[in-house]
Amino acid sequence: MTTKYVNAMTVDVEDYFHVSGFAEQVSRSDWDNMPSRVVANTQVLLNLMEQHQTRGTFFVLGWVAEKFPQLVRDIHRAGHEVGCHSYWHRLVYDLSPDEFRDDLIKGRDVLQDLTGDAVTLYRAPSFSITRKSLWALDVLADEGFTCDSSIYPVYHDRYGIPEADPSPHRIQTPSGALDEFPGGVATFAKLRLAVSGGGYFRLYPRRFSEFCLGRINSRSACPFMFYIHPWEVDPDQPRLSGSLMSRFRHYQNLRTTEHKLNWLLPRFRFDSMSASIRSVASEMSEYSLVDGLYGLNGESFEPPEQIAELQLQNS
Repeated sequence: MTTKYVNAMTVDVEDYFHVSGFAEQVSRSDWDNMPSRVVANTQVLLNLMEQHQTRGTFFVLGWVAEKFPQLVRDIHRAGHEVGCHSYWHRLVYDLSPDEFRDDLIKGRDVLQDLTGDAVTLYRAPSFSITRKSLWALDVLADEGFTCDSSIYPVYHDRYGIPEADPSPHRIQTPSGALDEFPGGVATFAKLRLAVSGGGYFRLYPRRFSEFCLGRINSRSACPFMFYIHPWEVDPDQPRLSGSLMSRFRHYQNLRTTEHKLNWLLPRFRFDSMSASIRSVASEMSEYSLVDGLYGLNGESFEPPEQIAELQLQNS
């Protein structure tokens, strides 16, 4: 399938034990003692993307970058864009603004020191910029970030702003402009179905994924963001204990992911997130972040009964 849209291929570079669903089972103080598989798994993705001549954006966890600096250099040397995925993989809405800023700076600076380039793209762990943490957008702009990919316009137990614009758009914050590239959703009447990668890609039949992703390009008339984690191409990774839901989300169909990616990559136009945004920059809607509220021309996406609660949380 070919379209005029340049879609964003992205990788969240983290290890299997960094996943938010297992945070209660694996303490951060134990990370150094866990058998790491992130280097080998990321190399699988790098080789696959080289085979299909695909450039992408790798959102690297700062902890991974500090522990495996050569991996970051390999990603950068291969011509891919490097973005920040935080340092400690903590959910943004569980942090204070000061804690978020400290983690952001630490993760960004490790990456900048390794690549020699400014790091200006960010993705929150588990898409955790939600109504409770919209203040983070202003912190990002204040720290010089120009692009965020942390808002998912769906209902989910861990993330999501269901009413948010599903197309790439610009948000004016008090500290400056920020381009937002949301998680991809295919729209069917009033239903928004998450389809941009990760567990959704592992769960759906490949033809259904192709249909839904193509629908974003054709019906929604915009590029989509696709994401994957290195651990998703590793069916032999150690099994961790956790809730039934966490284990289902993490381990479902790991054996088929690499094959499905190999099938998917030639079917769409993919490039880095920055390249995708540049391709539609003149068409993007502009929104405002005012007093902790995010909406078009100052109008909030949130239903009226939730606005007062949101304002109180951000006061």
